[in-house]
Amino acid sequence: MNPTITTPAIRADVRGFILVNFLPGDSEDSLDDEDLLLEGGIIDSGSVMSLVAFLEDRFGIRVEDGDLVTEHFASVAAIAAFVARKAGSACASC
Repeated sequence: MNPTITTPAIRADVRGFILVNFLPGDSEDSLDDEDLLLEGGIIDSGSVMSLVAFLEDRFGIRVEDGDLVTEHFASVAAIAAFVARKAGSACASC
């Protein structure tokens, strides 16, 4: 991950991806960073796999099978925190 990318930037990228791919036609302000994605029916298990592919490609992280837990994908904020942690741990081993 680019060290200049901040958590707010991660949130914006994730929110944009979700809006375009899973909520087409909705305005940006229709999705809050704390909205429950899985519980709210915004994404499902198949959507998570598309989201994982986006996260790996966009942020240069590797999402392991053990990372695929509800807490990491509960909201845009949770996803951003997860990505920031994964990117930090990946860079620590560089």
